[in-house]
Amino acid sequence: MSAAPIDIRTMNEADLETALSWAAREGWNPGLDDLAPFHAADPHGFFMTCIEGEPAACISAVRSGETYGFIGFYICRPDLRGKGVGMATWHHAMAYLDGRTIGLDGVLEQQDNYRKSGFELAHRNIRHSGISLADTPMDPRICTIGRGLFPAISDYDRRFVAEARDDFLKIWCAPTVSSRRGFAFVEDGSVKGYGVIRQCQDGFKIGPLFADTAEIADTLFRALAGQAKGQTVILDTPEPNEAAMALAERYELSPVFETARMFKGPAPDLSLDRTYGITTFELG
Repeated sequence: MSAAPIDIRTMNEADLETALSWAAREGWNPGLDDLAPFHAADPHGFFMTCIEGEPAACISAVRSGETYGFIGFYICRPDLRGKGVGMATWHHAMAYLDGRTIGLDGVLEQQDNYRKSGFELAHRNIRHSGISLADTPMDPRICTIGRGLFPAISDYDRRFVAEARDDFLKIWCAPTVSSRRGFAFVEDGSVKGYGVIRQCQDGFKIGPLFADTAEIADTLFRALAGQAKGQTVILDTPEPNEAAMALAERYELSPVFETARMFKGPAPDLSLDRTYGITTFELG
């Protein structure tokens, strides 16, 4: 254990910027404008551990509704690892989410450590990456997500997540941020799929990508990836969805990384058969 006293505080904006820079250093490749939507997901659920006033470790423990939470951004400064700083941070976050089902996306080699805290493997998520060769389809059913469409997007999104997340989605899908763009597939007046692409420090990530059918997912993927034609696109697919894995392969995206989606408590129904890309590893 570090000899110096440890202070754990709720992150302010500068702390969250520090956490995002640490995530970039770890190779997690955050989006250019992730700060505002991440913070909106749960303003009280991002924690910075400090030693003598200096940031030492961070973690997010985002509450959703009354029953669910998700752990992310768990990073300890390299020079302080193995000294108890990370564990103190972990226990603080777990206490914040006490009584809830808790999810996380962990690196595979850390599964045994997470099991010690009561987590069980649900499935793997596979990160695929490659150069976008897609052309945006000329399809009248593809609509840019704007404020008028948001209520329908919120209702549709609710089928894929453990609890509603409107505060996050309002910013994530906002049409006013140039580094993010969202499209919905609307047919017969109903949303049957939607996705968001955002610019990251390296390339563009697509997430979420939710769709009622593989054909709709393919159309949405082309609409999204077409925004970054000739550049790197990244899609994080749940391994149990064979159609999602096939979509990534069809557009020549190669597996580059994987995580273990684990839960402590009853695993929620996340409609993996219609999930072609998760939102983020940090928020689930």
